[in-house]
Amino acid sequence: MSEDIELIEQEEQELYEHVRIVVEKGVNPVRIDKFLMNRIENTSRNRIQNAIDSGSVRVNDKTIKASYKVKPADIITVVLPDPPRDTEVYPEDIPIDIVYEDDDVLLVNKEAGMVVHPGYNNYSGTLVNALSYHLNQLPVMPGNTGRPGLVHRIDKDTSGLLIIAKNEWAMTYLAKQFFEHSISRKYVALVWGDIEQDGTVNGYIGRDIKDRRIMSLYDDPEKGKWSVTHYKVLERLGMVTLIECQLETGRTHQIRAHMKSIGHPLFGDTSYGGNRIVKGTSFSKYKQFVDNCLSILPRQALHAKSLGFEHPVSKQRMDFEVPLPQDMEQVLERWRAYAQQMNS
Repeated sequence: MSEDIELIEQEEQELYEHVRIVVEKGVNPVRIDKFLMNRIENTSRNRIQNAIDSGSVRVNDKTIKASYKVKPADIITVVLPDPPRDTEVYPEDIPIDIVYEDDDVLLVNKEAGMVVHPGYNNYSGTLVNALSYHLNQLPVMPGNTGRPGLVHRIDKDTSGLLIIAKNEWAMTYLAKQFFEHSISRKYVALVWGDIEQDGTVNGYIGRDIKDRRIMSLYDDPEKGKWSVTHYKVLERLGMVTLIECQLETGRTHQIRAHMKSIGHPLFGDTSYGGNRIVKGTSFSKYKQFVDNCLSILPRQALHAKSLGFEHPVSKQRMDFEVPLPQDMEQVLERWRAYAQQMNS
Protein backbone atom coordinates (compact mmCIF):
# COMPACT_ATOMS: atom_id res chain seq x y z
CA MET A 1 0.00 0.00 0.00
CA SER A 2 -2.07 0.44 1.49
CA GLU A 3 -3.71 0.38 3.13
CA ASP A 4 -2.53 -1.01 3.92
CA ILE A 5 -0.18 -3.49 2.12
CA GLU A 6 -0.95 -3.94 -1.59
CA LEU A 7 0.55 -6.37 -4.07
CA ILE A 8 2.25 -4.53 -6.89
CA GLU A 9 -0.11 -4.80 -9.83
CA GLN A 10 1.45 -5.83 -13.11
CA GLU A 11 0.07 -3.25 -15.48
CA GLU A 12 1.51 -0.97 -18.11
CA GLN A 13 1.27 2.79 -17.66
CA GLU A 14 -1.00 4.42 -20.18
CA LEU A 15 0.09 7.52 -22.06
CA TYR A 16 -3.24 9.13 -21.21
CA GLU A 17 -5.51 8.83 -18.22
CA HIS A 18 -9.13 8.36 -19.28
CA VAL A 19 -11.82 9.05 -16.72
CA ARG A 20 -15.58 8.54 -17.08
CA ILE A 21 -17.90 9.61 -14.26
CA VAL A 22 -21.66 9.32 -14.10
CA VAL A 23 -22.84 11.82 -11.50
CA GLU A 24 -24.99 10.08 -8.89
CA LYS A 25 -28.35 11.19 -7.59
CA GLY A 26 -28.46 13.72 -4.78
CA VAL A 27 -25.33 15.63 -5.75
CA ASN A 28 -25.66 19.36 -5.09
CA PRO A 29 -24.71 21.68 -7.97
CA VAL A 30 -20.96 22.31 -7.77
CA ARG A 31 -18.36 23.73 -10.15
CA ILE A 32 -16.92 21.00 -12.31
CA ASP A 33 -13.28 21.85 -11.52
CA LYS A 34 -13.97 21.48 -7.80
CA PHE A 35 -16.02 18.33 -8.41
CA LEU A 36 -13.22 16.67 -10.39
CA MET A 37 -10.62 17.61 -7.76
CA ASN A 38 -12.43 15.33 -5.33
CA ARG A 39 -12.93 12.53 -7.84
CA ILE A 40 -9.59 12.19 -9.62
CA GLU A 41 -6.70 10.92 -7.58
CA ASN A 42 -3.28 12.60 -7.65
CA THR A 43 -4.18 15.65 -9.65
CA SER A 44 -4.23 19.43 -9.19
CA ARG A 45 -6.82 22.11 -9.83
CA ASN A 46 -4.50 23.74 -12.35
CA ARG A 47 -4.18 20.49 -14.29
CA ILE A 48 -7.96 20.07 -14.36
CA GLN A 49 -8.53 23.68 -15.46
CA ASN A 50 -5.99 23.25 -18.26
CA ALA A 51 -7.86 20.14 -19.38
CA ILE A 52 -11.14 22.05 -19.36
CA ASP A 53 -9.63 24.96 -21.31
CA SER A 54 -8.22 22.58 -23.92
CA GLY A 55 -11.55 20.82 -24.41
CA SER A 56 -10.37 17.58 -22.79
CA VAL A 57 -13.28 17.61 -20.33
CA ARG A 58 -16.72 16.96 -21.78
CA VAL A 59 -20.14 16.73 -20.13
CA ASN A 60 -22.79 14.77 -21.98
CA ASP A 61 -20.41 14.77 -24.95
CA LYS A 62 -20.12 18.58 -25.02
CA THR A 63 -17.20 20.81 -24.06
CA ILE A 64 -17.84 23.05 -21.05
CA LYS A 65 -16.30 25.92 -19.08
CA ALA A 66 -14.74 25.65 -15.63
CA SER A 67 -17.76 27.45 -14.18
CA TYR A 68 -20.13 24.69 -15.32
CA LYS A 69 -22.03 23.17 -12.39
CA VAL A 70 -22.49 19.41 -12.44
CA LYS A 71 -25.95 17.88 -12.05
CA PRO A 72 -27.19 14.38 -11.25
CA ALA A 73 -26.99 11.98 -14.22
CA ASP A 74 -24.33 14.10 -16.00
CA ILE A 75 -21.83 11.94 -17.86
CA ILE A 76 -18.36 13.45 -17.52
CA THR A 77 -15.43 12.26 -19.61
CA VAL A 78 -11.87 13.45 -19.01
CA VAL A 79 -8.64 12.89 -20.90
CA LEU A 80 -5.57 13.91 -18.92
CA PRO A 81 -2.06 13.50 -20.33
CA ASP A 82 0.15 11.41 -18.08
CA PRO A 83 3.05 13.82 -17.41
CA PRO A 84 6.55 12.59 -18.28
CA ARG A 85 8.26 11.28 -15.16
CA ASP A 86 11.86 10.62 -14.34
CA THR A 87 11.67 6.93 -13.45
CA GLU A 88 15.31 6.84 -12.39
CA VAL A 89 15.56 6.27 -8.62
CA TYR A 90 18.32 8.39 -7.14
CA PRO A 91 20.15 7.11 -4.03
CA GLU A 92 19.78 9.32 -0.96
CA ASP A 93 21.60 8.99 2.36
CA ILE A 94 18.51 8.66 4.56
CA PRO A 95 18.72 6.70 7.84
CA ILE A 96 16.61 3.52 7.91
CA ASP A 97 15.97 1.05 10.72
CA ILE A 98 17.14 -2.33 9.40
CA VAL A 99 15.69 -5.22 11.41
CA TYR A 100 17.25 -8.07 9.42
CA GLU A 101 19.37 -8.48 6.30
CA ASP A 102 21.00 -11.29 4.34
CA ASP A 103 21.93 -11.85 0.69
CA ASP A 104 18.31 -12.21 -0.41
CA VAL A 105 16.00 -10.18 1.81
CA LEU A 106 16.02 -7.08 3.96
CA LEU A 107 13.46 -6.12 6.61
CA VAL A 108 12.93 -2.48 7.54
CA ASN A 109 11.01 -0.92 10.40
CA LYS A 110 9.59 2.08 8.52
CA GLU A 111 8.94 5.21 10.51
CA ALA A 112 5.65 7.05 10.15
CA GLY A 113 5.79 9.92 7.66
CA MET A 114 8.10 8.22 5.17
CA VAL A 115 6.68 7.50 1.72
CA VAL A 116 7.57 3.99 0.54
CA HIS A 117 8.28 4.60 -3.14
CA PRO A 118 8.63 7.58 -5.51
CA GLY A 119 5.38 8.78 -7.05
CA TYR A 120 3.23 11.81 -7.62
CA ASN A 121 4.67 14.77 -5.65
CA ASN A 122 7.12 12.41 -3.88
CA TYR A 123 10.10 11.79 -6.12
CA SER A 124 12.69 12.00 -3.34
CA GLY A 125 13.00 11.27 0.36
CA THR A 126 11.29 7.89 0.02
CA LEU A 127 12.24 4.51 1.44
CA VAL A 128 13.24 3.35 -2.04
CA ASN A 129 15.65 6.29 -2.35
CA ALA A 130 17.17 5.27 0.98
CA LEU A 131 17.38 1.61 -0.03
CA SER A 132 19.08 2.53 -3.31
CA TYR A 133 21.78 4.25 -1.27
CA HIS A 134 22.14 1.28 1.08
CA LEU A 135 22.18 -1.34 -1.69
CA ASN A 136 23.97 -1.34 -5.03
CA GLN A 137 21.17 -2.92 -7.04
CA LEU A 138 17.52 -3.75 -6.42
CA PRO A 139 15.43 -5.99 -8.70
CA VAL A 140 12.61 -4.55 -10.79
CA MET A 141 9.67 -6.63 -11.98
CA PRO A 142 7.70 -5.85 -15.15
CA GLY A 143 5.27 -2.99 -14.55
CA ASN A 144 7.15 -2.04 -11.39
CA THR A 145 9.20 0.91 -12.67
CA GLY A 146 10.25 3.22 -9.87
CA ARG A 147 9.57 0.66 -7.13
CA PRO A 148 12.64 -1.61 -7.12
CA GLY A 149 12.74 -4.34 -4.49
CA LEU A 150 9.16 -3.81 -3.34
CA VAL A 151 6.68 -6.66 -3.18
CA HIS A 152 4.31 -4.79 -0.86
CA ARG A 153 3.95 -1.42 0.80
CA ILE A 154 2.39 0.38 3.74
CA ASP A 155 0.90 3.86 3.86
CA LYS A 156 3.05 6.94 4.43
CA ASP A 157 1.69 7.55 7.94
CA THR A 158 1.67 3.88 8.97
CA SER A 159 4.76 2.61 10.77
CA GLY A 160 6.24 -0.86 10.90
CA LEU A 161 7.67 -3.81 9.02
CA LEU A 162 8.36 -4.02 5.29
CA ILE A 163 10.22 -6.80 3.52
CA ILE A 164 12.47 -5.93 0.56
CA ALA A 165 13.67 -8.37 -2.11
CA LYS A 166 17.39 -7.99 -2.94
CA ASN A 167 17.38 -10.07 -6.13
CA GLU A 168 14.96 -11.27 -8.80
CA TRP A 169 14.55 -14.77 -7.37
CA ALA A 170 13.66 -13.40 -3.94
CA MET A 171 11.24 -10.92 -5.48
CA THR A 172 9.43 -13.60 -7.48
CA TYR A 173 9.32 -16.00 -4.52
CA LEU A 174 8.02 -13.41 -2.06
CA ALA A 175 5.48 -12.01 -4.54
CA LYS A 176 4.08 -15.53 -4.92
CA GLN A 177 3.64 -15.80 -1.14
CA PHE A 178 1.78 -12.49 -1.04
CA PHE A 179 -0.43 -13.64 -3.91
CA GLU A 180 -1.21 -16.90 -2.11
CA HIS A 181 -1.77 -15.07 1.22
CA SER A 182 0.80 -17.31 2.94
CA ILE A 183 2.71 -14.37 4.39
CA SER A 184 1.53 -13.54 7.90
CA ARG A 185 0.95 -9.85 8.62
CA LYS A 186 -0.33 -8.45 11.89
CA TYR A 187 -1.02 -4.83 12.72
CA VAL A 188 -1.80 -3.03 15.95
CA ALA A 189 -4.40 -0.26 15.71
CA LEU A 190 -6.09 2.09 18.14
CA VAL A 191 -9.69 2.61 17.08
CA TRP A 192 -12.56 4.75 18.27
CA GLY A 193 -15.31 3.09 20.32
CA ASP A 194 -15.65 0.01 22.49
CA ILE A 195 -15.34 -3.14 20.40
CA GLU A 196 -17.25 -5.82 22.28
CA GLN A 197 -15.82 -8.92 20.63
CA ASP A 198 -13.34 -10.19 18.04
CA GLY A 199 -14.54 -10.35 14.45
CA THR A 200 -13.92 -10.26 10.72
CA VAL A 201 -14.63 -7.57 8.13
CA ASN A 202 -14.89 -8.53 4.46
CA GLY A 203 -16.24 -7.11 1.24
CA TYR A 204 -15.19 -5.60 -2.06
CA ILE A 205 -12.95 -2.59 -1.51
CA GLY A 206 -12.67 0.16 -4.11
CA ARG A 207 -12.41 3.91 -4.57
CA ASP A 208 -15.12 5.89 -2.84
CA ILE A 209 -17.60 7.25 -5.39
CA LYS A 210 -17.59 10.71 -3.80
CA ASP A 211 -13.91 11.01 -2.90
CA ARG A 212 -11.38 8.99 -4.89
CA ARG A 213 -8.67 9.68 -2.33
CA ILE A 214 -10.21 7.16 0.05
CA MET A 215 -11.54 3.61 -0.17
CA SER A 216 -14.99 2.21 0.62
CA LEU A 217 -16.47 -1.23 1.10
CA TYR A 218 -19.04 -2.57 -1.38
CA ASP A 219 -21.20 -5.68 -1.87
CA ASP A 220 -20.75 -5.47 -5.64
CA PRO A 221 -17.67 -7.31 -7.02
CA GLU A 222 -17.59 -4.90 -9.96
CA LYS A 223 -16.87 -1.99 -7.59
CA GLY A 224 -13.72 -3.33 -5.99
CA LYS A 225 -11.43 -6.19 -4.98
CA TRP A 226 -12.23 -8.82 -2.38
CA SER A 227 -10.73 -8.00 1.03
CA VAL A 228 -10.63 -9.73 4.43
CA THR A 229 -9.41 -8.44 7.81
CA HIS A 230 -9.61 -10.40 11.06
CA TYR A 231 -9.41 -8.38 14.26
CA LYS A 232 -9.18 -9.19 17.95
CA VAL A 233 -9.35 -7.00 21.04
CA LEU A 234 -6.08 -6.43 22.90
CA GLU A 235 -7.17 -3.76 25.37
CA ARG A 236 -10.36 -1.83 26.08
CA LEU A 237 -9.82 1.77 27.13
CA GLY A 238 -13.35 3.15 27.38
CA MET A 239 -13.77 5.48 24.41
CA VAL A 240 -11.11 3.67 22.34
CA THR A 241 -9.98 0.07 21.84
CA LEU A 242 -6.56 -1.35 21.04
CA ILE A 243 -6.89 -4.16 18.50
CA GLU A 244 -4.73 -6.52 16.49
CA CYS A 245 -5.57 -6.95 12.80
CA GLN A 246 -4.51 -9.89 10.70
CA LEU A 247 -4.74 -9.47 6.94
CA GLU A 248 -5.85 -12.17 4.54
CA THR A 249 -5.67 -9.77 1.61
CA GLY A 250 -3.62 -6.63 1.15
CA ARG A 251 -5.62 -3.82 -0.41
CA THR A 252 -4.98 -0.08 -0.35
CA HIS A 253 -6.13 1.42 2.98
CA GLN A 254 -7.65 -1.96 3.87
CA ILE A 255 -7.61 -1.75 7.67
CA ARG A 256 -8.50 1.95 7.66
CA ALA A 257 -11.50 1.47 5.37
CA HIS A 258 -12.63 -1.75 7.06
CA MET A 259 -12.67 -0.30 10.56
CA LYS A 260 -14.44 2.84 9.34
CA SER A 261 -17.09 0.63 7.70
CA ILE A 262 -18.03 -0.95 11.06
CA GLY A 263 -18.12 2.40 12.88
CA HIS A 264 -14.67 2.24 14.47
CA PRO A 265 -12.32 4.52 12.49
CA LEU A 266 -8.67 4.56 13.48
CA PHE A 267 -7.75 7.17 16.06
CA GLY A 268 -6.11 10.14 14.33
CA ASP A 269 -7.02 9.03 10.80
CA THR A 270 -7.71 12.29 8.98
CA SER A 271 -8.97 10.65 5.77
CA TYR A 272 -11.48 8.37 7.48
CA GLY A 273 -12.87 10.66 10.18
CA GLY A 274 -10.73 9.53 13.11
CA ASN A 275 -9.17 12.95 13.77
CA ARG A 276 -12.19 14.20 15.70
CA ILE A 277 -14.24 13.01 18.69
CA VAL A 278 -16.15 9.96 17.52
CA LYS A 279 -16.96 8.54 20.95
CA GLY A 280 -17.46 10.52 24.15
CA THR A 281 -18.73 13.90 25.26
CA SER A 282 -18.14 17.33 23.81
CA PHE A 283 -17.18 18.81 27.20
CA SER A 284 -14.18 21.12 26.94
CA LYS A 285 -12.01 19.06 29.33
CA TYR A 286 -12.50 15.86 27.31
CA LYS A 287 -12.05 17.71 24.03
CA GLN A 288 -8.76 19.14 25.30
CA PHE A 289 -7.62 15.65 26.30
CA VAL A 290 -8.40 14.27 22.81
CA ASP A 291 -6.76 17.25 21.10
CA ASN A 292 -3.60 16.69 23.17
CA CYS A 293 -3.54 13.03 22.11
CA LEU A 294 -4.01 14.01 18.47
CA SER A 295 -1.13 16.50 18.72
CA ILE A 296 1.14 13.68 19.95
CA LEU A 297 -0.13 11.31 17.24
CA PRO A 298 -1.10 13.44 14.20
CA ARG A 299 -1.63 10.35 12.02
CA GLN A 300 -3.61 7.14 11.94
CA ALA A 301 -2.76 4.94 14.95
CA LEU A 302 -1.63 1.97 12.87
CA HIS A 303 1.57 -0.07 13.16
CA ALA A 304 2.70 -3.10 11.13
CA LYS A 305 3.85 -5.10 14.14
CA SER A 306 4.80 -8.50 12.74
CA LEU A 307 5.70 -10.21 9.48
CA GLY A 308 6.23 -13.91 8.83
CA PHE A 309 7.36 -15.56 5.59
CA GLU A 310 9.21 -18.50 4.06
CA HIS A 311 12.76 -17.54 3.14
CA PRO A 312 13.24 -17.67 -0.66
CA VAL A 313 16.49 -19.66 -0.45
CA SER A 314 16.65 -21.55 2.86
CA LYS A 315 12.86 -22.23 2.79
CA GLN A 316 12.85 -21.72 6.55
CA ARG A 317 9.94 -19.95 8.21
CA MET A 318 11.03 -16.56 9.52
CA ASP A 319 8.98 -14.39 11.87
CA PHE A 320 9.78 -10.83 12.96
CA GLU A 321 8.15 -8.38 15.34
CA VAL A 322 8.87 -4.74 16.17
CA PRO A 323 7.58 -2.70 19.15
CA LEU A 324 5.09 0.14 18.91
CA PRO A 325 6.61 3.52 18.02
CA GLN A 326 6.91 6.16 20.71
CA ASP A 327 3.98 8.31 19.55
CA MET A 328 1.53 5.40 19.78
CA GLU A 329 2.91 4.31 23.16
CA GLN A 330 2.52 7.83 24.57
CA VAL A 331 -1.08 8.11 23.43
CA LEU A 332 -1.88 4.64 24.77
CA GLU A 333 -0.50 5.56 28.18
CA ARG A 334 -2.72 8.66 28.23
CA TRP A 335 -5.82 6.68 27.32
CA ARG A 336 -4.98 4.08 29.99
CA ALA A 337 -4.69 6.80 32.62
CA TYR A 338 -7.94 8.39 31.41
CA ALA A 339 -9.81 5.07 31.47
CA GLN A 340 -8.53 4.30 34.96
CA GLN A 341 -9.64 7.71 36.16
CA MET A 342 -13.12 7.23 34.70
CA ASN A 343 -13.47 3.82 36.36
CA SER A 344 -12.29 4.95 39.78
